[in-house]
Amino acid sequence: MGSIIIREIEAKDNQSVAALIRKVLIEHDVPKVGSAYADPQLDCMTETYAVPKAAYFVAELEGKIIGCAGIAPLENATENVCELQKMYFLAEGRGQGNGNKMIQKCIEAAKSFGYEKCYLETMPNMLAAQSLYKKSGFDYICSPMGNTGHNACPVWMLKDLANDN
Repeated sequence: MGSIIIREIEAKDNQSVAALIRKVLIEHDVPKVGSAYADPQLDCMTETYAVPKAAYFVAELEGKIIGCAGIAPLENATENVCELQKMYFLAEGRGQGNGNKMIQKCIEAAKSFGYEKCYLETMPNMLAAQSLYKKSGFDYICSPMGNTGHNACPVWMLKDLANDN
């Protein structure tokens, strides 16, 4: 098997990315309401992330998108905080270090945009993802930040980027 290429999303990727995200959410029994599944931006990710201080990446293996994630300003944040958004990998892309590579790419982008903290939300049953986030320097926090609209995601984590080397 070849190695993955992580690159910025392109318009031609929109349909594949939306399908990938919905497939992974269904696989993990994530509620369709109150999660990324219902986000209106899901079908137009290229356009959604074509704003200042935002970026969205895809992980490609032999021409097929097997994962994705992005960074964008945390909506209604009171601090200089971004959100790690819509990070999902197909089963064939998990357990090989691809998630770690993707997080590092997103954190690199967040730092280049000048963010001080990075926030994320996830589901309680996504234990492998939580383990990856912990290894990447995210810590659990007691309440949600900003206003993501994802009230079905009750696990919140935060990473301090200012003290991250």
